[in-house]
Amino acid sequence: MSRDLQHCLHSHLELVTKTLDLPLTAKHLEDLAVELTPAIKALLAEQADAQAADAPVDYSVVEEGGVRTTTYAQCTSRIDVTVAEDSPAALLAVKLRAQQPDVLATDVPSATYLGLTVRPQSLHAWTWWVHRLGLDPAALTRQDDKVYGVGSVGQVIVHVCGDGVPELMTDEAAARLMGLLAETESSS
Repeated sequence: MSRDLQHCLHSHLELVTKTLDLPLTAKHLEDLAVELTPAIKALLAEQADAQAADAPVDYSVVEEGGVRTTTYAQCTSRIDVTVAEDSPAALLAVKLRAQQPDVLATDVPSATYLGLTVRPQSLHAWTWWVHRLGLDPAALTRQDDKVYGVGSVGQVIVHVCGDGVPELMTDEAAARLMGLLAETESSS
């Protein structure tokens, strides 16, 4: 981004210099473009942040069939209406949604059970989930482009669906090194 911004800024400075007939050399213009790029980048970031702050938040809450479904920031949260909001599973779901951008969905059908769908961005992120949720790598099952497993956090049983995880584990050597795949006889 910075290099493209520098080139764009240089072009505009060159145009302004010619239009106003300013006595600047090519070296002056290049130096100006390099020096101004961070300031311009900061201004653009502030402008984007201000626009994001003014943008309406896509948020919906629907209650149907005894389940309250909330959709916010590309994450769907479902909780049975009979489950207390301060139950261990509900609190864990809120904590994971707030702290982890990988979370796509949480389902809380009871006070001690959490269904969790995540889309980790890297093999390291999936390793974090495996350890955080106490998953046994040998017990994970693969189906199409998802990996499923059951673990626990405190007194909450967590059934996790790792969306896109098989694609991350194409480097089997790295996955074995990270403890995500069991050693086989041929790899020993």
